[in-house]
Amino acid sequence: MPFFNTQLKFASDIIAANISILVILVAAVIYISLAKKWKMTWMLVRTMDHRKIGILYIAWGFVFFLRAGLDAMLMRTQLAFPDFKFWVFQGDKYDQVMTTHGTLMIFFVAMPFLIGLMNIAVPLQIGARDLAFPFFNSLSMWLFVIGGLLINMSFVLGGAPSTGWTSYVPLAVDKDIVGNGTAFYDMGVQVSGIGTIMTSINMITTILKHRAPGMGFMKIPLFTWSVLITSILILFAFPVLSAALLILLFDNQFGTHIFSGENGNPVLWQHLFWAFGHPEVYIVILPAFGIFSQVISTFASKRIFGYSSMVLSMLVIGFLSFMVWIHHMFTVGLGAFANVVFAITSMLIAVPTGIKIFNWLFTIRGGSVRFTTAMLYALAFIPSFVIGGVTGVMQAVVPADYQYHDSYFVVAHLHYVMVGGTVLGAFSGFYFWWPKMFGYILNDKIGKWQAWTFIIGFHMTFLPMHLSGLQGMPRRTFTYLPEDGLFEFNFISTMGAYLMAVSVLLFLWNVFYSYRKKPRHGVADPWDGRTMEWAVSSPSSHLRWPYLPVVRDLENLWYEKDHGDGTLQFSQKAEKRIVVEKPTIIPLLLSGGFFTISFGLIFEVPLITIAGFIGTLLLMAWRSITYEQSIELYTSEQLEEAIRREEA
Repeated sequence: MPFFNTQLKFASDIIAANISILVILVAAVIYISLAKKWKMTWMLVRTMDHRKIGILYIAWGFVFFLRAGLDAMLMRTQLAFPDFKFWVFQGDKYDQVMTTHGTLMIFFVAMPFLIGLMNIAVPLQIGARDLAFPFFNSLSMWLFVIGGLLINMSFVLGGAPSTGWTSYVPLAVDKDIVGNGTAFYDMGVQVSGIGTIMTSINMITTILKHRAPGMGFMKIPLFTWSVLITSILILFAFPVLSAALLILLFDNQFGTHIFSGENGNPVLWQHLFWAFGHPEVYIVILPAFGIFSQVISTFASKRIFGYSSMVLSMLVIGFLSFMVWIHHMFTVGLGAFANVVFAITSMLIAVPTGIKIFNWLFTIRGGSVRFTTAMLYALAFIPSFVIGGVTGVMQAVVPADYQYHDSYFVVAHLHYVMVGGTVLGAFSGFYFWWPKMFGYILNDKIGKWQAWTFIIGFHMTFLPMHLSGLQGMPRRTFTYLPEDGLFEFNFISTMGAYLMAVSVLLFLWNVFYSYRKKPRHGVADPWDGRTMEWAVSSPSSHLRWPYLPVVRDLENLWYEKDHGDGTLQFSQKAEKRIVVEKPTIIPLLLSGGFFTISFGLIFEVPLITIAGFIGTLLLMAWRSITYEQSIELYTSEQLEEAIRREEA
């Protein structure tokens, strides 16, 4: 069926996707109506509360996690047997689910999981009432949602991107092959990236300017340190990606031939992409390092070993992350000198990571360890990430990289870092901070079943990929022959993937079961916490701290438990102007403007693009004009009275 500049195809997989989308939407409307949740939904989409925005990040991230996980299951089913033809997922269809899987997992699962936890924990850990710019925070979240929806919609609107999550040119600008797929990728990642840059500015400003009295830099909790360094990396790395995507948009839509054609240079795209791409690896792993530092210290009942060296190692990792991108391009032919320099920096970056591993181990040593689900994920992370790090150093050896490059060995390494680090860190953070989000604890018995099935399934899936890669299996391939000797490795990987899928379903069951069964009292500090987020109610209130807490130690709450009455000490200085943003729909409407602009560019309809630009500018003007009406001003005494009324 004709649809603007493309054709909508109604193959069996597209029909199934359309039916699934319709069923999910109808089910959501029915549930909200029967449960009388429309008022709550209206408040949620307009919220300025950092906790609720963090929950929305995680919820939408989990929706995209399920979609990306489904793509992974389709790929693993197709690869379970040699010369297999599962449904329609061969050739271009396989390329589409492979590209969507990678793009969603990197940009729309790992990022929102971590940014969601940042939103929930960082203001509480540093004694701030909210992030510095609540409106920015809401807009950032909705831009991420719009970007993710654009990527997901592409499958049913003419074809998903099919050039891999790296979108290499010149393939990515050949519209005869990829159709509108690259345009969906371009605009989806671009819009989401704008929101991520805004988040980094918000986090940096909050941590530098909104810390509680007495909190010097060496009293900042390690998770907040990791967020600060990550935000600085985002601020430098994501504009590079934005510039590359803008050039790709011009090549793809307007035929400028900067990355392709006689005068273009496709290697330029690789340089720009990986100049962003390798810092991105640390953007999604450093917050996980911070989560594990908080979890291990709490459940080992010990102050983190070597705090100063942990901070320094993260700073060094952040610095070196911009000096290693060429190791993705050793086979391009940049010359011996470039390869040697970047091989050395790629090996050097393992040193500060090793320091962190030993510090976590020394924190556990001699501690009174409690094996909760969050701690189980933290303990599983250490050997898993070491494997990912060792295989990374192996690829830093240039001659050996010629063997590993574009094989399943690289796929295994990538997933040992991203899943073994980021996803295990996210699950650990979910179990750890769930009481702060929702006011109840996830069931620990179900949690341990979920953790073990996920961890075992993870190693079953990705450990054999090292061997299949060394056996010669290329990445991004949808089949192999019986005589290739790859069946056993692929079959074990597929069984492991199915076990991971079972684990994700167990997590959803745990959320539902715990919501129905668990008591909701006594959860303000269920883990005997050490940092300030455990000194407030669970779930944390948006209106809090009419007088700011005073920080006397790195582990401020633990210090008060050990030296005081177990409660925080507060400043006696009354504030005359405390700003609280009112709920507003403008961030959602602004993100709708970005969606309209993207839709017009993707389908080459200038009027739609222009309408989107005009609508966005008008909304921005309206926000500026009505700013004074969108905030509430309190003194410390007035805020104290408002909190008292809210609690009553």
